[in-house]
Amino acid sequence: MSATQTKQPQTRGRRATAGAAATAGSQPWERARHRRWFVPLLVAISLVVLGFGLRAVVTGTVSTDESLVYYTVRRGTLPIAVTERGNLESQKTEQIICEVENFGGDRSGVVGTQILFIVPNGSSVKQGDLLVELDSAPLQERLDTHFLALRRAKAEKTQIESKYRNQITQNETNLAEAELAVQLAQIDVDSYEDGDGGTFQIELQNIEMEIQNARAAQLIRKTDYDAFKLLYDLGYKSKGDLSAAKLALLKADAELAGQMARSRQLQVYTYRAEKINRQGKLDTAIKNREQVMRNNESALAEAQAMKDNADNAYAKEKERFERYTAQKAKCTIRAPQDGMVAYATEEGRWNRSAVIEEGAFVRERQEILSIPDLTRMQVNMAVHESVLDQVSAGLRATVRVDAFSDRIYNGTVASVAVLPDQGGWLSSDTKVYKTIVTIDEEVTQLKPGMTAVVEIDIEQLENVLTVPIQAIVQRADKNWCYLQIAGRPERREVKLGKTNDKFVEIQEGLAEGDIVVLNPMSLVQEQQAAAAVKKAAAKKSAQDTPDADDAESTATEANAAAGTVEASDTDADADTGESTAAAPATAAPDRQRPAPEGAPKRAPRKPPTVAPSTPSTGTNSPQ
Repeated sequence: MSATQTKQPQTRGRRATAGAAATAGSQPWERARHRRWFVPLLVAISLVVLGFGLRAVVTGTVSTDESLVYYTVRRGTLPIAVTERGNLESQKTEQIICEVENFGGDRSGVVGTQILFIVPNGSSVKQGDLLVELDSAPLQERLDTHFLALRRAKAEKTQIESKYRNQITQNETNLAEAELAVQLAQIDVDSYEDGDGGTFQIELQNIEMEIQNARAAQLIRKTDYDAFKLLYDLGYKSKGDLSAAKLALLKADAELAGQMARSRQLQVYTYRAEKINRQGKLDTAIKNREQVMRNNESALAEAQAMKDNADNAYAKEKERFERYTAQKAKCTIRAPQDGMVAYATEEGRWNRSAVIEEGAFVRERQEILSIPDLTRMQVNMAVHESVLDQVSAGLRATVRVDAFSDRIYNGTVASVAVLPDQGGWLSSDTKVYKTIVTIDEEVTQLKPGMTAVVEIDIEQLENVLTVPIQAIVQRADKNWCYLQIAGRPERREVKLGKTNDKFVEIQEGLAEGDIVVLNPMSLVQEQQAAAAVKKAAAKKSAQDTPDADDAESTATEANAAAGTVEASDTDADADTGESTAAAPATAAPDRQRPAPEGAPKRAPRKPPTVAPSTPSTGTNSPQ
């Protein structure tokens, strides 16, 4: 006991002594004398009782109580499993939704398609049976309108396609004519400039022949003139004959000069002019061909655009007609598989449920009903985050349905969610992960929504020492239990291993055949209550003792004894309180653990409990 704790009882003792002295002075002497021998006797008895309690705390033994429940430690198999509750649902559920677009509605502003007929809820149907008949009248009106539009679009498409083909033919004709003009112009240029037999060479040769003829004629005329002049000189020809001969010679000279001028004009001027003229015609023909090609391209593009517009208009009208035809066909819904009909429920505005019935309106993509396959079922459950790392797809499991508790089904973990379930705005901060466990066999009589208990097999420990979890007392990082030794319970510290909902593995501290107490909290509470009573009695005795020195000594000894009991009982857990749960730190808190027969019942707790992957010591101690 500390100095502060010792000083407080002494102060209270002095005050009590002063009060007792004042009272003794005011009362008769006989009454004070009677109190002098009664108070020391009461203090002595309290010290004796407190001494026995202190011995029990220090030695770890208490007196035998008939209310204690015992259990014999034995070796055996410890199955490690995760147990959770969930709801049944079908492995294969066909969702029947409204695939009809929102064409109709009523006068109140409700948009959707009206239900004309629907099979009763809970009915058993076969594949191909009629489930729902929706109102197709608005669709039929649209079909009639678009059928006429489709025919008009088809006629316009045919007409424009004909114009398009005619434009192609016209373009080919225009281009052929332009090509012909270019070819003729090119031939004209080539034929004029051909050095072997071109037009220019022919004309030049003709002029050369004319020049030669003119020269020959000039020579003849000159010879004639010379002959006539000689004869004139001899007197055989007259002067008229000589003048005629001279005139003929002059004509021959003029003819030769004219032919020489024609030759020069042809070679210097006519050739250049004709060449430029013919080349210009060729260039014009080439440019005209290019113009025709551009005009053809433009005209063809225009015709193509008109054809594309007509094709698109026809395709659009055809698509609309086919869409409305398909929408009309979707007004009749038939069963895709055998099963039971279950109407869909949907929360609407003001927390009212959207009713599925004949005469009601359903929106596009709204679920109408579902057809679950009742022969293949699965359990939809939530796994606590503390055991998530131990649960994985492929683990074996057993399923027990509350409605048929005598049946056990074999199952397999199909999937474990990666993200926690968000829950609603009223949900707590506890993180759980959606897990699906499929039932491996075909079932009968099971219905969706039934409650089932799933036990997922994690591992199985063979030949280990086990005790019920309620036999363990935990304080901070220390765990112990009470053994029955020589007919009296004795506290023994133990080292824990893995655990399940009922039993925990004992690695150190116990041996096979040891007898442990199943309700150790009664012993702990008894010790704490006895210590509290003794402390209160000591304080009461100190207040009633008239002798100041005796009262101070008595109070100091009582407080010291009571403090020793409290220190022994709360050496490791002054603030955490008691716990008999032997689950490790990885187990979820507040998990309800069923106790074996004969053990006291405990309050249920919600989160799951599973065996840890490491022994329950230090940070992995039971919670």
